[in-house]
Amino acid sequence: MAGKVRFVAKKIGELLLQEGLISKEQLDRALNEQHQTGERIGGVLLKLGFVSEEMLTEFIAKQYSAPQVNIAKLTVPKDVLGLIPLDIAAKYQAVPFGVMGTTVNVAMADPGNLFVIDDMRFLTRKNIQVHVASEPAIKKLLSQFYAPDDNFDDVLGMLKEDVDVDVIETAEEMDLSFLEDAAEQAPVVKLVNLIMMDAIRKQASDIHLEPYEKLMRVRFRIDGVLYEIMRPPLQLKNALISRIKIMARLDIAERRLPQDGRIKLKAKGREMDFRVSVLPTLFGEKVVLRLLDKSGLQLDMTKLGFEELQYKHFREAIYQPFGMVLVTGPTGSGKTTTLYSALSELNKLSHNISTAEDPVEYNMVGINQVQIHDAIGLNFANALRSFLRQDPDIIMVGEVRDFETAEIAVKAALTGHLVLSTLHTNDAPSTINRLLNMGVESFLVSSAVNLVIAQRLVRRVCLECREVEDVTHETLLDLGLREDELGTFECFRGRGCAVCNDTGYRGRVALYEVMPMHEQIRELVLMGASAAEIKKESIRLGMITLRRSGINKLKAGITSVEEVIRSSAKD
Repeated sequence: MAGKVRFVAKKIGELLLQEGLISKEQLDRALNEQHQTGERIGGVLLKLGFVSEEMLTEFIAKQYSAPQVNIAKLTVPKDVLGLIPLDIAAKYQAVPFGVMGTTVNVAMADPGNLFVIDDMRFLTRKNIQVHVASEPAIKKLLSQFYAPDDNFDDVLGMLKEDVDVDVIETAEEMDLSFLEDAAEQAPVVKLVNLIMMDAIRKQASDIHLEPYEKLMRVRFRIDGVLYEIMRPPLQLKNALISRIKIMARLDIAERRLPQDGRIKLKAKGREMDFRVSVLPTLFGEKVVLRLLDKSGLQLDMTKLGFEELQYKHFREAIYQPFGMVLVTGPTGSGKTTTLYSALSELNKLSHNISTAEDPVEYNMVGINQVQIHDAIGLNFANALRSFLRQDPDIIMVGEVRDFETAEIAVKAALTGHLVLSTLHTNDAPSTINRLLNMGVESFLVSSAVNLVIAQRLVRRVCLECREVEDVTHETLLDLGLREDELGTFECFRGRGCAVCNDTGYRGRVALYEVMPMHEQIRELVLMGASAAEIKKESIRLGMITLRRSGINKLKAGITSVEEVIRSSAKD
């Protein structure tokens, strides 16, 4: 019963500090992070890696004299889950998992919240027996078992039976009021909501709605790869797209020009942002929704995928009082996450930080973020000029696209400011030549740049269905392994299971190529050396290439051979 839970006046963070399980600096950093994200302190400490899931759960259970439960191994009947509404379960991280007579067994991440226990007692009209479970385990259970009862087939069946919606045609001229009515009909609304909720549940990064001549398809990008999810009836395309445009407050009458908007959705107790892009194509408007979930944003630099020496170089560079740190890689390679993690680390009361972004993906408390608007003349170069009149310490420029932006950024770096930015090049050494080709003088590049990072994202092998993969020595040698490394480790692949949506992968990790500007590299830049010569010298000085970073992840059992081949070129 609830009475068995012993009330502890001190907060979890203070208790962990008192027991010597975390340091004062770690607690202060976690509290600062909590202030920005609004998460529970236990969840923040877990995310930052200051405590383990098992240790935190055991500690909380001991403090509150409550039993532990491993809810990951439980199958919970839906009628039991239905005892507590989803919004309350998600908000307070409390999940019912069993009923014994007049008592409901509830797993909680924070068993000291007596008000929640009282609410659950009132809702269920039963006694509450509190058990302690970790916050990640509870979130996983919520996402698995509180899924909507409707599925795509049911909703599509409703749509096919609905004569009013089925009438929608693909004609060029269409009555606007009719289209608005169709977009607001219950089955269309339900299908759009279901697509968006399914994308959140499957941890997709993008939703694609694509009309073609004889079909329409919906695809999700999950861990960097697109998967087809469903094919709605073709005659519904205008109603579905209009519904999304209405949600994003776009002009549904305008179907000849691209449009951009945003949707805010509250799901599973947290707010989700969808960045909406509408593009006119040959057979209708294609819509892409980018999911922006701040709770999933990894701001802890130690968990991004850096190796020990790379992490040391990165930290040293971002703590320099001036100079440039450049992050390079293709679109979707995690550059923004790396920059945000650096800004989160540097976000102190003593620093004035300004960013120019296109678009601003996540808002960060304490940082002055500017949205670029090229149409009205607010480009990166103009924003950067304005920053220099705002007494900045640290400047982040979303992307160096042209000579004007590059020149201002380099001069800012040479006049006492730390400048962070991105470029699109294939590896770290090529970044130097890209700046030179833009027209920046070699002596300015040599003096201004502190560090260049190239990165890619590879998928993690699913731990639930991971199995040993038989890979020939010839394949491994061709991959770039040395002969003395053969036979010293096992390769893994994912078989595919319900947890990873039968893909064999779950989550991603970054491969990094970190190139500090050693004196030898600065001299090569001044001499006009090629990217190949700079790369050769950097490797001699200890730089780990993208391919070698992938091999190290392979040896650690984190990723697979196919992912290393897909993501990085051979050295």
